[in-house]
Amino acid sequence: MAQPVVHFEVVGKDGAKLRQFYSGVFDWEIDASNPQNYGIVQPTAPGIGGGVGQSPDGSTHVTWYVQVDDLQAALDKAESLGGKTVMAPDEVPGGPALAMFADPDGNVIGLVAGM
Repeated sequence: MAQPVVHFEVVGKDGAKLRQFYSGVFDWEIDASNPQNYGIVQPTAPGIGGGVGQSPDGSTHVTWYVQVDDLQAALDKAESLGGKTVMAPDEVPGGPALAMFADPDGNVIGLVAGM
């Protein structure tokens, strides 16, 4: 069975402005009332949830996250096919473990440990 896309993330220079923009464009309810001030977009059927926030280093990117059973095995497979590990498996306080890799063209894809 193929692994599902389970989360998306849009980050940039001004998280509040991005949250206002995406809320207005798509009528998303975005809740940023957490210590990281990270805007959580609840999933709607059909669709997945995601996040909109501010980048710690001021960069901008859109990332989608795929759920896998084994983060390291998925990174190893990506590398064997020409990808490059960007972030080794890491625990997120209060959330699932994450990892990231870049595809051969440099697009960054997130991985989420099976939930």
